[in-house]
Amino acid sequence: MRIFPGVLVLVSTILAGASKADDLSYRGVGAMAPDHPIACLYAYAADKTGDHAAAVDILNACVARGSVWSMIWLAMLHENGQGVPRSLEASAALMHRGALMNDDAGYARLARYHWGVALVEGRGVAGDVDEGMRWLRVAAAEGVRDAKDYLRARGEWHPSL
Repeated sequence: MRIFPGVLVLVSTILAGASKADDLSYRGVGAMAPDHPIACLYAYAADKTGDHAAAVDILNACVARGSVWSMIWLAMLHENGQGVPRSLEASAALMHRGALMNDDAGYARLARYHWGVALVEGRGVAGDVDEGMRWLRVAAAEGVRDAKDYLRARGEWHPSL
């Protein structure tokens, strides 16, 4: 079995912190290594087990550090009203912020797709079909399959799609 170095760093940080703290909740563990990229993934576990408040706290900290993945996940929570009041405006704002970024993992491309859809459909933002389609074309050119499918469904076709 192969263990990745980043996982070892996070586990050792958690274990070191556990000896100093009694809080092994998602929020507590995420706070022990807040700058480690994997710490943001604790929000996923917290959300999926129903601890939406902890998920939101972790995601807000990760968004503040520029995690596009966290922006997308927090936008989804805003869209569904989980752990936060339902707000399509807050969701769209997070997608827009993510769409303007670049990241090694490629989540910014996904944010560009979601931002484009929000603009085309006027979901949480004033509708702007032309601008939304521009963002969708960018996401499609970057390889986002959902963007390609969305454009095809609207009757747009290019050999690259």
